[in-house]
Amino acid sequence: MTVLIWIAIFLATFCFMEFMAWFTHKYIMHGFLWSLHKDHHKKDHDSWFERNDAFFLFYAIVSMSFIGAAVNTGFWQGWPIGLGILAYGIAYFIVHDIFIHQRFKLFRNANNWYARGIRRAHKIHHKHLGKEEGECFGMLFVPFKYFRKT
Repeated sequence: MTVLIWIAIFLATFCFMEFMAWFTHKYIMHGFLWSLHKDHHKKDHDSWFERNDAFFLFYAIVSMSFIGAAVNTGFWQGWPIGLGILAYGIAYFIVHDIFIHQRFKLFRNANNWYARGIRRAHKIHHKHLGKEEGECFGMLFVPFKYFRKT
């Protein structure tokens, strides 16, 4: 039974991170921390790194804190929570940074319905270069309208 609870917490955390990605992007990245996120929409430098990459550090620290709490205390739930955040971060990096933005030249030829939908949705978001009016959504639960057949 404990294993099922562990898995349920891990999956719930992973899914909750989709909400957190949407919320953070809409209200923080396109809000009071736009100064860190704007170079993701309009690149004004030659570096491979973006100021926007700082957001990764925040979630990494939160994930490591939960795992650290599990290691150093009796808070066993810290393991599935911390690993759920980590798993979402890895999935987000693969889909967003590698697949969509091609920071590494992988998955270039993926052309299934999901790949086209994710690319289309992200392109809609990036058509706005400013702080306002960028449609925000998560990475996995993109609105169905972007998955039309073409």
